[in-house]
Amino acid sequence: MAIGDTCAAFAPTFLVYCSLRFLAGSSLMPVLTNSFVLIIEWTRPQSQALLAMLISYSTGQMLLGGLAFFFRSWITLQLILSIPLLVCCVLSRMLVESARWLVFSNQLEKGLEELRRVARINGKKNAEETLSIEVVKFNLQEDFEDAKAKISIFQLFHAPRLCVRSCYLSFIRMALSIPFYGLILNLQHLGSNIFLFQILFGLVTLISRFVPFLVLNYLGRKQSQILFMFLTGLSILVSTFLSPETQQTLRMVLATLGIGANTSGFTAYSIHSMELIPTVVRSTIAGIRELFGRLGAVMAPLFMTLAVYSPHLPWILYGAFPILSVLAVLCLPETRNRPLPNTIQDVENE
Repeated sequence: MAIGDTCAAFAPTFLVYCSLRFLAGSSLMPVLTNSFVLIIEWTRPQSQALLAMLISYSTGQMLLGGLAFFFRSWITLQLILSIPLLVCCVLSRMLVESARWLVFSNQLEKGLEELRRVARINGKKNAEETLSIEVVKFNLQEDFEDAKAKISIFQLFHAPRLCVRSCYLSFIRMALSIPFYGLILNLQHLGSNIFLFQILFGLVTLISRFVPFLVLNYLGRKQSQILFMFLTGLSILVSTFLSPETQQTLRMVLATLGIGANTSGFTAYSIHSMELIPTVVRSTIAGIRELFGRLGAVMAPLFMTLAVYSPHLPWILYGAFPILSVLAVLCLPETRNRPLPNTIQDVENE
């Protein structure tokens, strides 16, 4: 990713530039996924939800808007954004490896060594005596059983209720991506100051990640998602028909509300979807959902090509998808204060 982004600043042709950016983009998801997994695995359960919210690009989005304002040359901006990645490559060597992965990969000694290293960092002086291979095996016994019980994706088709539930969740994930990228990638259609919009959207998405935790326990998972998704669609649809000359401030407020509601909806969706899928296939179905999320990200800029027929048509689609996704949410069960399903049979028996 660092090499691709840095070399892109010196690309001689647009084709070479796109190829290098594709290389960098292909490396992004593994980096984000591994970072998320490492932080979650090395964090106590009480703090995992907070860290999951903070692991976002909201802060980076705000910094991008500020840097783009001060450095108007795209080559300079590209280098400023990519060179720090080379430093991160060096710093990544200092990261602690996943002890869980090492243990499941039959590298028990290395896993134990990493656990003791973290224990020493946390001030646990007696880690050498208390941490042993037997203790690690005992504490991860259930995880070992889950790993042995892995189910292939084809076996999911024999569970009709789980299949339907996965389809609903995949559509919702796509419907959340479409308005988000529709707004983020088309800031020039919302106002003249795209730098301000970038910073404002970053700030709003950062704040909006905390909002769902204030309402999830009061409204429940379903009602919270319905509220946020409906607000997203309504904000975009209303702003679509406002005059950019005389009602620019109101359009800016509605666009900001839309991106904030979308971010809150995604946070609520992430929690709800995790509680709907059984443990043994949670990661598999999560991968399918993310595939549809990427599909929505691809569709969003393509919708803008429909502006040749009507300038309002792309924005109507951006607003319609989150509202349509409300119908899918209504078909899903509420999970507040309910135990997590562990097996496919738990879902089929509901």
